[in-house]
Amino acid sequence: MVNRTSSQKSGRPAPDSRRQAVLSAIIEEHLISGETVGSHVVSDKFASAAGWSSATIRNVMAELEELGLLQQPHTSAGRIPTDKGYRYYVDNMLDSTRLSKTDLRAIESIGFGRETTVRPDRLLEKASHVLSELSENVGIVVWPSLAENRLRHIRFVRLPDRRVLVVLVSNSNIVHDKVITLDEEFAQDELDRTARYLNVEFSGKSLLAIRAEIIELMREEKALYDTVLRNAMLLCERSLQDEDATAEVYLDGASNILTKPEFSGAERIRELFRMFEEKSRLVKILNECISSQPSIGNVRVVIGRENVASSMKRCAVITTSYEVGGDVLGAIGVVGPMRMEYGRMMAVVNYLARFIERALLNEVSLH
Repeated sequence: MVNRTSSQKSGRPAPDSRRQAVLSAIIEEHLISGETVGSHVVSDKFASAAGWSSATIRNVMAELEELGLLQQPHTSAGRIPTDKGYRYYVDNMLDSTRLSKTDLRAIESIGFGRETTVRPDRLLEKASHVLSELSENVGIVVWPSLAENRLRHIRFVRLPDRRVLVVLVSNSNIVHDKVITLDEEFAQDELDRTARYLNVEFSGKSLLAIRAEIIELMREEKALYDTVLRNAMLLCERSLQDEDATAEVYLDGASNILTKPEFSGAERIRELFRMFEEKSRLVKILNECISSQPSIGNVRVVIGRENVASSMKRCAVITTSYEVGGDVLGAIGVVGPMRMEYGRMMAVVNYLARFIERALLNEVSLH
């Protein structure tokens, strides 16, 4: 469900009920057609119901343009919403949106079967696909890397051929496992001793932070010959090998951008695709979106020039975070043109985030 907020944040005069009705009609028509909306289209909607003349409609449209909520992109009489117009619409005019049964089934289908219960990566990959399918835009889901996860418990299990299974339980009780290969053979009791040391000394810290602290300890001469410390360093290093310190990003639907008239220019498309290819930038942008706007329900909406990144100035971003056990794990979001079904997409993003939380909690309970 999406709750609307109250009031103005911009200091501009509030459109009265007539202006709100015309703005809403233009936005809803523009969402469908993607074209400029002329006064005759609005007049057809209100002439009989409200008794408004075409001249009245034109005057109201001119007032909305003066307020910065509409713009006239070329010399035709038609108008389209500005980013400020969409912002006013989202903050003040959206009613609670219920998802259709079709949307609910699409979201809940990602959780069927045991595979998604024991494999969070598959769950999140499917979640990004469902987001792109339902929005017809770009769906993004962010998951923290193994390197970033804060340690609750770690265990090392000896395998044949100098291999070791690393089982890490994060603070939020999510289980990560990885098989590493070592240059030397370790006995199981050595692995157990190293795990006990890490669990006692470094609980609540990430593998990256643990490695940094061990490096600092090994600079002290007395620690140079500490076998447990050396083993801990070696096992942490190998566990982090090939692990990107940046969060894992699942992105689906980038090709949808090619179908949007708002991004018809080759340079605009190139800018967006360059941004989609840079995981660290994507994570930064989603985090900025989540922190930069007051939430509407659990969801945040960043529109047009509110975006910090220059490549996103013509985009809308709808995001929320998901958490388990009080720890925020990641974020999900939809990126597309400002011409977006805001009410429905806010409800989709919110419901999907809560569904991911339930699925991850279910995984925790199985362990």
